[in-house]
Amino acid sequence: MFDHGLIITLHAIRRQLAAMPNELYLIRLIHHTTRRSFPGERLWTATQLGHAATVRFLRVRNREGCDIYLQPYTARANAGYILVDLDHTNPALIESMRANGHDPCVVLQTSPGHLQAWIHLSASPLEPSVATAAGKQLARVYGGDLASTDWRHLGRLAGFTNQKPERRTPGGYAPWVKIVYAHPGLARNADGLLQSAIQLPALTQGTCPGQPSPCAGMPPNTLPPLITVAEATAIYQGWMQRWRIAERFPQPDWSIVDFWIARQLLSQGTPADQVRAIVQLASPHFPRRHADPDDYLRRTVAHAAFPAPRRPVWTTHATASDPASCDSDCSNSIGGR
Repeated sequence: MFDHGLIITLHAIRRQLAAMPNELYLIRLIHHTTRRSFPGERLWTATQLGHAATVRFLRVRNREGCDIYLQPYTARANAGYILVDLDHTNPALIESMRANGHDPCVVLQTSPGHLQAWIHLSASPLEPSVATAAGKQLARVYGGDLASTDWRHLGRLAGFTNQKPERRTPGGYAPWVKIVYAHPGLARNADGLLQSAIQLPALTQGTCPGQPSPCAGMPPNTLPPLITVAEATAIYQGWMQRWRIAERFPQPDWSIVDFWIARQLLSQGTPADQVRAIVQLASPHFPRRHADPDDYLRRTVAHAAFPAPRRPVWTTHATASDPASCDSDCSNSIGGR
């Protein structure tokens, strides 16, 4: 008997795996109600996952309420693929990723309004600390879920339904995990991102890579090179687009926008030095008319570190949702959205 659904799922799986080739894949089935993994978790090859019998087994488990998750597998290391879990589907976001050289090899729509992007950064395994740092940096740049940046975090497998109750359609149906884009290849700026990920932990602790003492030789009040201009601009512009600043405020007060973005980044755990660097490098026309730009940066970030008031000042100036309400709801630590 011809099974049209089986053929569609097989095609989706093969397309996703062809765009993120690896020797082995870890497949995990997690029941949406109990949050328990299905017994018998194992490693699969792309050929095994492309067998009709395997897909029939997974489809049955999916109908029984299990979400189907995948991770390219390498023992005790990351296989070179970084997951970015997004809670918005702005088409300009993927174009920004490509423009910055962070080209995804796979983009999935895990439910309406939610995307997952896999970025191939290395053909050889990555150290867990480096992969995690790269994941956090990408999440901050593109407004991703910081709870989904662990080096071994699971993403969804295309061709199955998203069983999370909160993702149900208005008609009560579980949405399908669909492929938006799939094309194999390393991200063009993979080397730059990895170099930044290697250096960032040392820089945020006040030391230069390979040196036991704090970075020396820098002029007073000069920010350390925590981030490139392109990365800072992508972060700043990303939040402006997400909050529709240009649409809501034809002539923004950039000091207020600086403050909003600083508060958002600090709330995500971005170090204060890096927040100052982002504002310094990406705020439009900075330093504008500030007599003491360094003092302005310090005061802005220090003020942004205080908890947000119950009624943010910007809600009195716009009908759109305020930036403080735009934070993503974190996904669970064992699987994506």
